[in-house]
Formats: sequence, structure tokens, C-alpha cells
Amino acid sequence: MKKLLAILLALVLCVGLTACTAPKQADPTEAPADPTEAPVAKLKIGILAPAVTHGWVAGVAYQAEQRCIELADTVEYKVATSNNAEEMTAQLDDLKTWGADAIVAFPQWEGMEVPVQAAIDEGIKFVNFDIDIACTGIYKVTGDNEGMGTKGAEYIVEKIGTTGTVVALPNPSSGSVNELRMKGFKEKMAEIAPDMTILEYALPSFAAADGQAVFADVLTKNPQIDAVFSIDDESSIGVLKAIEEAGRTDIKAITGGGGAQTYFKMMPENENIWISSALYSPLMMKDAVDMAVKLAQGETVEEAVVVIPTSIVDRTNVADYIDPNNTVY
Repeated sequence: MKKLLAILLALVLCVGLTACTAPKQADPTEAPADPTEAPVAKLKIGILAPAVTHGWVAGVAYQAEQRCIELADTVEYKVATSNNAEEMTAQLDDLKTWGADAIVAFPQWEGMEVPVQAAIDEGIKFVNFDIDIACTGIYKVTGDNEGMGTKGAEYIVEKIGTTGTVVALPNPSSGSVNELRMKGFKEKMAEIAPDMTILEYALPSFAAADGQAVFADVLTKNPQIDAVFSIDDESSIGVLKAIEEAGRTDIKAITGGGGAQTYFKMMPENENIWISSALYSPLMMKDAVDMAVKLAQGETVEEAVVVIPTSIVDRTNVADYIDPNNTVY
């Protein structure tokens, strides 16, 4: 009897183990994997930017690459920088050979119209960044240069009132950028502070060294300055160095433009001067990349030209714009 019970128990255990290790049955509703199915091809996005002549330009290429990295699951990219129209044209040809679906370009020279139009005619989606170019079928992402001047005037009046002496630092070599920023500033200042005294001293470039040199001379000529309208962050960095070296305490507000990390970090450190930047940021390049990706996917965009509104950064909100990983601009 005991032997019979032992045999029966062994059979029960055997059946149980078999049930536990039985192979999983196929789900009839689940489609079988196709080992021959090819992976989805990534979109090929080309980036054309000028060689670095200014920190802001370096930031443009940096932000473009960062956005492509963020889209790595769907995007393959190539970034090329050039010193003139001939180099950029050759790089455009290389991107066409590579098989670019869309190209984002920041062409700072004349002579790009013909090669860009040829690329568009061949079916490549083309998004220009910040620069107007006479081509049919082109898209564009840009900031609001005139709005930067308007915001700068409003900021200065907010900080010093409607009377005083403001030094404006135009940079004629920057062409329409300078013209539009100065236009916005002068028109808004005439509207909201017609009694303000405005003195203009032209800068030869946006470089901090030029800003420092010119403003050191400005300080010796003007014993009282209430604010400075600078149209670029790097120029403003030079202005701040000149003020510090001169030991001046009369200046209460300085504007800038561009979104330089070095300039951002100076804002909380200067409690006696309101330092601001009209955010004409290289971050806009991410919007240009996003537009190029949409177009390459066959999607439509609402506007062929997208203008990014200007916003002001100063010590009240600069913490939101500090990027510790950005050592470029």
C-alpha cells in the first residue's frame, strides 16, 4: 500500500513539473516578427554654419548639433562650417551627395542664392536661419531684431526713468542687425522718454575687447552716464570691464543681446547695475532644426517664416537660462 502511494505521489509531482516548464503557447493575435524587416531609415539633416568669428555664431552651430543629438532616434546629421560662400557651396554639394532630406543654413555671405535654389529645386527642404535670401520655396527662422531695440529702451526707462543720459553703442559693420536694433531703440525711446539724452559711439565689432576699449574712452569724455544701450552681450561684457576699471558708480543699467552664458553669469554679481540681455539666442537654431525635420517628414508648417519674440533676461530670471554644459557661448 505504501509503495502504491509513493508511486502515485511521484506521478503527481512529475505532471506538476511538466506543467510548470511547458513552452509558452503562441498568441494567435500577435503578429510574428519578420527577421527580414529592415530598420526604419533615419532622416538626414544637414547643418551649414559660418566658421566662428563671434561667440554667438559658435552658439548657433552648438545648439543645432545639440538638437540633432536629442533627436538621435529619428535623425542622422552632419554639421559643416565655412569661411565664405565658395566653401559653403562646396559643403552644400557634399550634403546633397550624402543624401540630405533637409538642410538648415546660416549663410552670412552673398552668392548663396543660386546653389540654395538648385538644392530646393532638387527636392531638398531648406530652412534659412536668421538671414534673408532671395530663393523660392525657402523657409526661415529668425529673431526679432527691431524688437530687441524696443525692449532695450523699455528696460532702460524702467530702471532710470524718463530723463538722463544714455550711451548707445551701435555696430555699423553688422548691417541690418544694427539698423533694426537701433531703429527699435530710438523709436521707442522717442515715444516713452522724449527728453532722454542719447549719445552714440560706434563700435568696430561685437568683440568684448572693442567694447572695453571704446567705452573706456567714452567714460573719460562723459562724467555722468545713467545707462548704456548695447546691442550685443559680448560688447556689454567689455563695457562692464571698462566700468569696473574706471571705478564708476553712476551707471545703473546696461542692455545686451544674444544670450551669452558668460554675460548671464555676471548678472547676479553686479548688484549696483541692472544688467540685461534681449534674448536673441542661438537656441532659436533648435526651432530651425525642428522645422527642417517636420518638412523632411512631409508635414506642413503653418508659417514659412517664423519670428521668435524677444524676451528679457536679467538677475530676476537668469537662473532659468544658465546652462552648465554650454561652454561655447
